[in-house]
Amino acid sequence: MLLKALAVSAAIFAAVGVAPSYAQVKIGVVTSSTGPTALIGIPQRNTVPLLPKKIGDLTVEYVSLDDASDPTQSVTNFKKLITEEKVDALIGPSGSPNAMGVIQFAAESSTPMLAPVGTAAVVLPMTPEKKWVFKTTQNDDIIAKALVSHMASNGIKTAGFIGLNDAYGENWLKVFTELAQKNDIKIVAVERYQRSDQSVTGQALKVLTAKPDAVLVAGTGSAAVLPQTTLAKQGYKGQFYQTHGAALPAFLTLGGKHVEGTILAASLMLVLPEIADTNPSKKVAEDYIAQYTKRFGEKPATFGANVYDAGLLLEQAIPLAAKAAKPGTIEFRTALRDALEQTKELVATQGVYNMSADDHSGFDDRGRELITVKDGQWRLVK
Repeated sequence: MLLKALAVSAAIFAAVGVAPSYAQVKIGVVTSSTGPTALIGIPQRNTVPLLPKKIGDLTVEYVSLDDASDPTQSVTNFKKLITEEKVDALIGPSGSPNAMGVIQFAAESSTPMLAPVGTAAVVLPMTPEKKWVFKTTQNDDIIAKALVSHMASNGIKTAGFIGLNDAYGENWLKVFTELAQKNDIKIVAVERYQRSDQSVTGQALKVLTAKPDAVLVAGTGSAAVLPQTTLAKQGYKGQFYQTHGAALPAFLTLGGKHVEGTILAASLMLVLPEIADTNPSKKVAEDYIAQYTKRFGEKPATFGANVYDAGLLLEQAIPLAAKAAKPGTIEFRTALRDALEQTKELVATQGVYNMSADDHSGFDDRGRELITVKDGQWRLVK
């Protein structure tokens, strides 16, 4: 009798076109929880259990994979999630080069991709493929404007640049060069390095020889530390600037005295006690940090918040997409992409999202704070 009753219930759902309460959305997540990008990927992987497991009447399943910081493995993982797991959306991967290499697969399968990476190149310039990508970090220009404005107001006339030899470093060089020119700052040295490099002595010596007033390091995770500590040990006495890619606790512990006085623009999460209670993102960030700390016994790096924000974006967009189609279909994925693009004033951990057809990052100046390192701690620049 029970089986018969269940069959009748299923038939009723099918007849009226209503999804039963156990209908499911499947989200694929790819992070670099091992390898050179692990300091970024671990808090992102750890954040997955904190993402919403039920949205409206839909339960949500997350399939989380590690790409070991290898762009080739990112492609393998994306293909698996798309073809075998048949996910409705993708979060990841952790690294900028990894993300650039998988955009085509998200687009070809019409699967929305929420990229928690630094480089704006994943969404700019906008192309038909990149219309399937949404970025959950601040675009480089928002961060760079704050840094260059600080340089200009503090009499910096010449600057050196040392950045990763990948999509992250290249886009930062492009953005920094344009803003430096507009502010009469001459770039006197440009050097590049690899994420896996154990030494950048040669590059640092060339920058040192150019005698710039300031040096901007465009690196991420632990890779952001090496150029600065190398230059400091070689005797460089000018002002160091870092991008939001350095915004993690390990930058302070690995850099020690050599990163004192560094200026960067990054998430309010780094200096949350100093942020006014009127800031709409403070409460969201506090809730995320509390959940993460309770589960893992330590506070998360801001990179984990990029995945948490992806969950907030999906939590708002999925109910809208479900009105148009059922999960597991291309129609649902398309409707989900459209709903993400229509995100307005969504308060998240690091700022407020306002997406549009041309802007798939959505952050404005509310998504950054100008921060320095003082006595081994992050502090607001005042």
